[in-house]
Amino acid sequence: LPSLASHPFQMALYFCTGVLEDETLFRHYALNVPFYTHFTSPIRRYADIIVHRLLSASLGVSSPIKMKKEAIQSQADHCNDRKMASKRVQELSADLFFAIFVRVRA
Repeated sequence: LPSLASHPFQMALYFCTGVLEDETLFRHYALNVPFYTHFTSPIRRYADIIVHRLLSASLGVSSPIKMKKEAIQSQADHCNDRKMASKRVQELSADLFFAIFVRVRA
């Protein structure tokens, strides 16, 4: 069974800073920094590809991406939905496995 200690307080969400007016939402609570972004290798997740492209453009290494901020937010929302669905399926799978394990052992 999952432990409360093993779950983060709040699941990280992708968002486009251009659609949010409240900059306090950009901060990372645990690290106590006002602005934060996170990404991994762009071969892992589509959201990471977008972050790489945006950072590259902001540093002047590549040309700006041709997506409106609303389209970026739409992609972020989709990635958040898929991430939450995946997490829920993972939790349900663990619960199912545990239930089958208990039933077989009883």
